[in-house]
Amino acid sequence: MKSAERFFQHFFFGNYFYGCCVVALALEANIQQGYPLNSLLFYTLLFAVTVLYYTHAYLNESQQLNIHPRSLWYKQYKKQVYRSQSILTGIVLFISIYLGIDWIDKLTGIHIWQWLILAFFPLMAGWYYGNRLPFIKGSSLRSHGWIKPFVIGFIWAGVVTVYPAFFAALENNQPYQPDIFHLLLFIKNGMYITMLCILFDIKDYAADHNEELKTFVVRYGLRKTLFFIIIPLTLIGLGVFLVYGITHSFPPLRMVINTIPFILLIIVTYYMHRRKSILYYLAIIDGLMLIKALCGIIGSFIGIR
Repeated sequence: MKSAERFFQHFFFGNYFYGCCVVALALEANIQQGYPLNSLLFYTLLFAVTVLYYTHAYLNESQQLNIHPRSLWYKQYKKQVYRSQSILTGIVLFISIYLGIDWIDKLTGIHIWQWLILAFFPLMAGWYYGNRLPFIKGSSLRSHGWIKPFVIGFIWAGVVTVYPAFFAALENNQPYQPDIFHLLLFIKNGMYITMLCILFDIKDYAADHNEELKTFVVRYGLRKTLFFIIIPLTLIGLGVFLVYGITHSFPPLRMVINTIPFILLIIVTYYMHRRKSILYYLAIIDGLMLIKALCGIIGSFIGIR
């Protein structure tokens, strides 16, 4: 039992689960947008960068005096975490250099507006933890409690919706021409993850309240956040999807499968008034990202002949 618990702690506290979620959502987005899948190297790079980013942030956070289980885990396994970070950094550098050389002719043909889009999401990610990263000092987006879940949702939507489609088109010599459907998918992914982030803020209510960080939970209280913000916005998102699916003649089974993440989000929200462990938030709440990706992938193949 202890070995199983140790494995889950490493998997979730080490942010490897986030890496799996970002790859799954990237697969879903490409399939739904009609682009080819990316290469294995691209998904490996996406996985490694995600784990590096979150682990670097939590390493800095664990140096503060607190008794959170995740912070204690980082202090206990500090050497292993740094070793993992070193290996992942090497992987990122190797793949980046390899793909940069392999795609040199294609990269030089990218329009300036495309470069701006590609650069915008990493800059936002850096600014989010701005007061913890060496190249950005001062205020961070994370310090603005009400806006931070939307920032996270926006960054994740860009990483899993824009990047995979853009580089799949680049790799296969196809034009990247986003339309209204791509925009709607971007908004859908961003809002879904934003709702999860608001739920996740519940675990930090006490710390955020003491630091006067005005998250939705601190500002409006737990009940209002759950029943007057998350559930209504989730129902609106579900309604928009159903209208879009009906007007575009989606097969009924595809629509049913794609409503599962919305329904599960509402169910999880309903039971969030009870205090949960940190692993619950990581496994169940963040796990809804993985469920969304799996439902989206399965649903995309329904009705194809």
